[in-house]
Amino acid sequence: MDTKNVNPARGSDGGMATTFFSDMVSNPLSPSAVLDISADGKVLVISDFHMGSGRRDDLAQNGILLSEMLEQYYLKGGWNIVLNGDIEELQRFSYAGIRERWHALYAIFDKFYAEGRLYKTLGNHDEQLVFEKKYPYPLHEAVLIETGLVPLYVYHGHQSSRVYTNYNKLLQIGIRYLLKPLGVRNISSGRSPYKRFHVEKQAYNFSLEHNCISIIGHTHRALFESLGRFEFIKFEIERLCRDYPASEGEERDRIAAEVRALRRDLGKLKRSEKRNAMRQSLYGDDIPVPCLFNSGSAIGRKGINAIELDKEKIALVYWFVQGEGKKFVSRGRYPVYILPGTKYCRTVLNEDRFSYIKARIELLGNSAGIDPGAFGEWGDE
Repeated sequence: MDTKNVNPARGSDGGMATTFFSDMVSNPLSPSAVLDISADGKVLVISDFHMGSGRRDDLAQNGILLSEMLEQYYLKGGWNIVLNGDIEELQRFSYAGIRERWHALYAIFDKFYAEGRLYKTLGNHDEQLVFEKKYPYPLHEAVLIETGLVPLYVYHGHQSSRVYTNYNKLLQIGIRYLLKPLGVRNISSGRSPYKRFHVEKQAYNFSLEHNCISIIGHTHRALFESLGRFEFIKFEIERLCRDYPASEGEERDRIAAEVRALRRDLGKLKRSEKRNAMRQSLYGDDIPVPCLFNSGSAIGRKGINAIELDKEKIALVYWFVQGEGKKFVSRGRYPVYILPGTKYCRTVLNEDRFSYIKARIELLGNSAGIDPGAFGEWGDE
């Protein structure tokens, strides 16, 4: 596995990236790492742990699940790991307190790092780590993953917001001394559809302009091939309707039941978003380019989303406690892997080959009239 330091303000062709990406990497940190998986290698991209200490710790609910999946599945399986920002919740807690509370999780990080398999990017909630002299891992603004087919950038995503880049210290004061005493949980751009759409649009534009893939976090909303769950459901319903006429017997009944269930899911998502935001999520006649992915978060109410990469494909995965996952997974369409000796489950929500994604980016990425728009969501039910 090849790793090296490069100037992350430049794309794979050496040209300058968009303004927000250039600003993102202008801080005097260690340059972006480059991780080459074109010959071999597997990478887990996961973000937004928001590790705290004591009461109102956002990771408390999923902490055991996270530790088990990282150590028993990814560490033992030879995976690299990219911790893509907002791992520590430093806007509400001290690093020392977090380190003490999550010492067992840091011990797992240490094992990855000792084998050269850990990469850490900065988010708006943990950027103060640059001042922690005893922080044990190198910090990056972005990681470039070379797939051999299409360049792939991993960065947190908050850099596209002037609020977070210019006023993050002020936000931290408000969160730590006002919201934390009131018991308010973590507030991210994921709570506002408008802010989510802005972040996603900026990352989508960057990827579109530079014919690359971006994997972000920050919004806590998983995206696969620039699609959130709202758009994905619509395409799934269309596919099932095409299969329905040629189906028979139990298969026909299964398709009908799945369409009914997906329509209910679609109705829930419509009610959960504001009317104007839902209008923005529609692509109209434009075809979305599969250049933007989001790993979701580790603090979902019903589990953890992440992105897996290998030399051939990319996948959006979902980890959950057996019997407590999202309803659309339990309907049986998704094969479920159970971690041996535990009640923790993994399923692949979607996956595709890099060769297919490269073809679509080349054919659609520079097309006139593509509206990056905004996206639906893989929201909690």
